[in-house]
Amino acid sequence: MRGPVMLRGDRSREATTTDQRLLDARGPSDWVHTDPWRVLRIQAEFVEGFGALSELPRAVTVFGSARTPPDSPYYAAARQIGAELARADFAVITGGGPGIMAAANRGAKDADGLSIGLGIELPFEQGLNEWVDIGINFRYFFARKTMFVKYSQAFVCLPGGFGTLDELFEALTLVQTQKVTKFPVILFGSQYWGGLVDWIKGTVLAAGNVGEKDVALLHVTDSVPEVLELVENAYRAWEAEQQAENQPVR
Repeated sequence: MRGPVMLRGDRSREATTTDQRLLDARGPSDWVHTDPWRVLRIQAEFVEGFGALSELPRAVTVFGSARTPPDSPYYAAARQIGAELARADFAVITGGGPGIMAAANRGAKDADGLSIGLGIELPFEQGLNEWVDIGINFRYFFARKTMFVKYSQAFVCLPGGFGTLDELFEALTLVQTQKVTKFPVILFGSQYWGGLVDWIKGTVLAAGNVGEKDVALLHVTDSVPEVLELVENAYRAWEAEQQAENQPVR
C-alpha cells in the first residue's frame, strides 16, 4: 500500500514507507530557500497576525525612532500619549522595539491598557521591549505593515528615521488613495516635522504633485490632548459612518 493506493508486482518494491522517509532522512535543505516555500512562510505570517490580532479593541499605532533615549522629551511625550490612549480605551500598537516604541508601550502599561508590539527580523537584533503584552515578530515588512493598518484607527508619528518616514508615507498613500478611510495621520513635534511639512507645501504641492486635500491629511501638533482629540473625533466619524452603512463597529 502507498497511502490509499495499492501497488502489486514490480510496482510494490519500495523498501520504505512515506512516514519512514519523512522521519529518518534529513535530505537536502535548499528547498527552504525557494520562492514557493517563502510563499508559505508569508502566508503563515498573515495567518498568525490575523489570528493574534483579530479580536483587538479599537487601537492606535504609534511610530517613532528606536534610538530615542529615555531622557528625551519625545520619550516622555510618547509615554504620555500611550497612557492617554489607554485611558481612552484604545489599545496601543508599536513596532515593539526600544526608544519611542518602548515609551508608548510603557505608557499603555502605566495606564493598565493593552500594549502590542509588532517586531521585525533585522540584522541587528533588538527584540520586543518589556512592556509588550501581545508580541509578534515578522520576517517580512509588508506583512507587518498590513497589521499596522488593518488594526489601527489612527497613526501617531513621533520623531524618527527612515523606518518612521517609510511608515508615515505608506499611511499617507493608503489614505490618499482611499485604500483605508478610518484614521488620521498625526505628526507629533512641530519643530521636528515642520521642515518636512513646509517642503511638501512649498515644493510638492507647488509643483502640482499633490493637492490641497492631500496636504490636509497631515495633522501637526505639540499637544498630547490634541492628539487624543484628533483620534477620538476621527473614530467617532468613522463609527457613525459604519453605523449608517449597518456595518459592525470594532
